[in-house]
Amino acid sequence: MRYIKPCPSRTVTFLVLLAGFVVFAPPARAQPVIYVTNSNSSNVSVIDAASNAVAATVPVGNRPIGVAISPDGARAYVANSNSNTVSVLATSSNTVIAVIPVGSFPQGLAVSPDGSRVFVANTFSNSVSIIAAATNTVIATVPVGINPAGVAITPNGSRAYVTNAGSRSVSVIDTGSSTVVRTIPVGVNALAIAITSNGTRAYVANNVSGFVSVIAIASNTVVATVPTFQPVGVALTPDGTRAYVTNSSATFGSVSVIETATNTVSDTISIGPNAQSIAITPDGRHAYAASFGSNSVWVIDTATNAVITTVAVGLAPVGVAVMAGIGPPTTRDQCKRLAWKTFTVPRTFKNQGDCVSFVNTGR
Repeated sequence: MRYIKPCPSRTVTFLVLLAGFVVFAPPARAQPVIYVTNSNSSNVSVIDAASNAVAATVPVGNRPIGVAISPDGARAYVANSNSNTVSVLATSSNTVIAVIPVGSFPQGLAVSPDGSRVFVANTFSNSVSIIAAATNTVIATVPVGINPAGVAITPNGSRAYVTNAGSRSVSVIDTGSSTVVRTIPVGVNALAIAITSNGTRAYVANNVSGFVSVIAIASNTVVATVPTFQPVGVALTPDGTRAYVTNSSATFGSVSVIETATNTVSDTISIGPNAQSIAITPDGRHAYAASFGSNSVWVIDTATNAVITTVAVGLAPVGVAVMAGIGPPTTRDQCKRLAWKTFTVPRTFKNQGDCVSFVNTGR
């Protein structure tokens, strides 16, 4: 299968990441929020994980695919493949605050661990655009392999790993010099990539080859291949013990669970057809997988590997990213100065008084 530009008439597998000295008690992390790109609706569904219901729908560019969240949770970045742009969403208001021109047919993207840069794979430009988050401008363009699709960044921020769907390889970019320092052969139609939280291994979904390549980061070599079926998306649990891989066809979808200690599949979970991206909550308890064919997101309990619910979203969902929720405030001191702006649970607050009112009344 060749990697081709999508069209509405056929099913195509896509790839599918306070100023001054203010003293206040740190807000608590609460239920996460899930951002889902709906490629045929040209919008993003925002799912509240507490209720697993869509809390907001945000219009973006034409045919959005990839989505990534900044480490502080303040921004969501959406790759609009047919608009050749990246939309920047303020997660506090779920509104688009900037639109950044990039290369041709952007798909996967990832934010650096310090939040300063966004790396965007431009499939038809055979390049990666590097965006400065502070100015929302492209500061570098890095040539890579043919049809780049997915991006992942090491936890220390020193390397970006980019899958090249058309050249059966992964390009390794030195983020300091913005140059490719290594090219790693993998399988056919390499799409998604994920890196373990300890930075030792990368997992690559090779769609046409039907297996996942396991790359040792230290040597930049493939140390294992794990057979699945037409893998598209891949996500790792926070502790790195399991990889969840979506498998896609026009008639069915599934998720393979890989035990990373042995690199073997321990379970397979049936989900909707034409499965796409998958993301796991920060506590590792739930996985959210997009089903392009059912216009829904399937929620998996990772303790039992059972589907616990599905969430109807827009048309042809592809990308999924999780933002950890912050809140709720429990003391009035947590609302002082500008601290009220940091909360997203149970809602964003209008001002300090609104935050204090919630602490006093629970409403």
